[in-house]
Amino acid sequence: MIFKNKFLHSALLSLFSLALSAQTTPQLNYFDLRDVRLLPGVFKHAEDLDITYLLEMDPDRLLAPFLREANLPLKKDSYTNWENTGLDGHIGGHYLSALAHMYAATGDLRIKERLDYMLANLKRCQEANGNGYIGGVPGGKISWTEIQQGRINAGSFNLNGKWVPLYNIHKTYAGLRDAYLLTGNESAKDMLIQMTDWALKLVGQLSEAQIQEMLRSEHGGLNETFADVAAITQNQTYLELARKFSHQSILEPLLAHKDHLTGLHANTQIPKVLGFKRIADLSHNEKWAEAVRYFWDNVVEHRSIAIGGNSVSEHFNPTDDFSKMLYSIEGPETCNTYNMLRLTKMLYQTDPQGKYLDFYERALYNHILSTQHPEHGGLVYFTQIRPGHYRVYSQTQTSMWCCVGSGMENHAKYGEMIYAQRNNDLFVNLFIPSRLDWKAKNTEVIQETSFPTEANTSIRINPKKPTSFSLFIRKPNWLTAAPHVLINGKPYHNFSSTNEHIQIKRTWRKGDIVSLELPMGIHTEQLPDKSNYYSILYGPLVMGARTGQEDLLGLQADDSRMGHIASGKQIPLRDLPILKAEPNNIPTLVKPIASKPLHFTLSDLYLEKKGIQMELEPFFGIHDSRYMIYWPQATEKELEALQEKMNSDEIESLALAAKTVDKVVAGEQQPESDHFFHEQNSNAGAFGDTRWRDTKDWFSYVMKITPETQLIAIKLLADNSSRVTEVVVDGKTICTMEDKDEKPTIKTIRIKLPIDGTGKTKIELKIKAGAGSTSHKILEIRTLRPD
Repeated sequence: MIFKNKFLHSALLSLFSLALSAQTTPQLNYFDLRDVRLLPGVFKHAEDLDITYLLEMDPDRLLAPFLREANLPLKKDSYTNWENTGLDGHIGGHYLSALAHMYAATGDLRIKERLDYMLANLKRCQEANGNGYIGGVPGGKISWTEIQQGRINAGSFNLNGKWVPLYNIHKTYAGLRDAYLLTGNESAKDMLIQMTDWALKLVGQLSEAQIQEMLRSEHGGLNETFADVAAITQNQTYLELARKFSHQSILEPLLAHKDHLTGLHANTQIPKVLGFKRIADLSHNEKWAEAVRYFWDNVVEHRSIAIGGNSVSEHFNPTDDFSKMLYSIEGPETCNTYNMLRLTKMLYQTDPQGKYLDFYERALYNHILSTQHPEHGGLVYFTQIRPGHYRVYSQTQTSMWCCVGSGMENHAKYGEMIYAQRNNDLFVNLFIPSRLDWKAKNTEVIQETSFPTEANTSIRINPKKPTSFSLFIRKPNWLTAAPHVLINGKPYHNFSSTNEHIQIKRTWRKGDIVSLELPMGIHTEQLPDKSNYYSILYGPLVMGARTGQEDLLGLQADDSRMGHIASGKQIPLRDLPILKAEPNNIPTLVKPIASKPLHFTLSDLYLEKKGIQMELEPFFGIHDSRYMIYWPQATEKELEALQEKMNSDEIESLALAAKTVDKVVAGEQQPESDHFFHEQNSNAGAFGDTRWRDTKDWFSYVMKITPETQLIAIKLLADNSSRVTEVVVDGKTICTMEDKDEKPTIKTIRIKLPIDGTGKTKIELKIKAGAGSTSHKILEIRTLRPD
């Protein structure tokens, strides 16, 4: 962090001064982002692409929602997509954070000019609003007044009829915080405090129960940002506000070490836990800190796949069943990993265990780095692991998804974890070419490496005058042998070694070079549910294989609400290779290609009973292509049975997908939002990881149709209660369902869609409860072409 004045620096340090617990007090400190500069390599290339992306975006269009809500004239219309359909302004907040990180990371004056312009105009909005508020929530003034008066109607992704408004304004809070802490902008600090005072008034007359009811709606990490304001101001009032904004229904099971995460919207929960951690550190609350560690262990060890990502269709799947993730075209979401890395950074600072760095490195290379297109810089929402599928990329003028917002930040802060310090010690955590200005020691540190292309790194130490300190170099868990150390070209053995570090303590002179060999090898990783799917890794790198470039529908997304989903043809799993090998023997089937660094051949693959080979390469380099990063595995004896099972499992689902025009999963946040969900007296829930919605009145979606659309398919849960459901299309009832079963039964009802001959492309489909009744629990609705 950059501290513009000594008061702020001392204020933050004083909050950590009571070392009541090793788990809530920093054990080491990170360097200011401005003290680390990336040198040429894949991460520097990603940073440069991100600068271009940031500068291509139009600040006047991003500012439009804020100006509109402040009744100020607009210079340009707002962006489309999520930015003019209810989540107006959320990208503007992310944009502030991305600009702040990028200016700190590069010193690029074009970025600073853009940041100053955004802040100046947001200040105008705050002054025009007159109450400290800054936001682009459509019609927000009315709904905020309702909430302040205690009239609260909250759902998981709506609050008083608005699309997650608390989540939306959290991005503005975070952007102002980052602009101050990373660039020292005093105006951003003043705006942040005024906006936090507005939040104090918003909930000042609400009971704890009312606030907790409000927090049912996704609210990002507001508790974290309010805790940050407490640190900046040394005002305990803001820390109490942070506690009030901590969602107890999530915190309490974590305190008890109970896993209640399955079926929950993943990225709704992770930012809350970031806030729990920040509050724990500021107040030295070891119970909250332990709850956070339990959450991290649960998500990383039991819910994350090889690339470091988690969730399917944005929700946590069961820890003992990853089949949905394998079959789905909506795999791990980039925002989840963005927030898990932020949490990992917090945890490592107070509890510097190697497992945190191992996860950070794995997720950084294989998920975050892979989610930026290496040519046009487009960003990825879902990285599915369905074999043979592909990903789509954002465009700067069309795509305003949450993962674009966090994505712009991701590639602006690669320098944040490479190095750390502790008194007289320097820690090298990541092997990324970079230059560090260690001001406290008047020492420049240059890391020159082509890792992972070559399994080594070189660290040049340049103190202004001879100086003594200990250099701690990380020993990652993927090493296949003890590292070989040289100093100034000569073997060096006078170092200490633990499971996690090599420690070299000496007096350093300008030009001293530490060289380190980092032996890597091939290893495999099974899916966490222990099903017979394996990823193949070389060191920390997940290896993938290209499987084709056909039917990459929507490869660069338009501004449609579903444009972030790769909706092209799904390749049947039976048409993709199976590894015929004992699991322990898989590494022996991988052979390096001498002429192509980091490329390998994988043999003993069988497709339609024929043996084939595939070429492996680092997943972060695979773009504009279908791919595999998990392979089904069977022994020769099991092979035929597995092929038959894969075939039978998918026949019905692929046939249904092929004739589906549109689909919405009821009770699932993003699909409902993307279908312009409205409701009156409805309720959403889940059994296991299956979500549903029912109503005592009605709920509705806008769904796509084509001239060929003839059917509506409604999947529902029937039970032993008397339920009556009317299906209404464009105001006309087309079907009434009235039945009950002795035990809960999932069934699908197909209804003929009336054709009116107008050539329309959308319908409003309403689920309505019969008089005096409750509707069925609706699981999924599709519009279908004929069989």
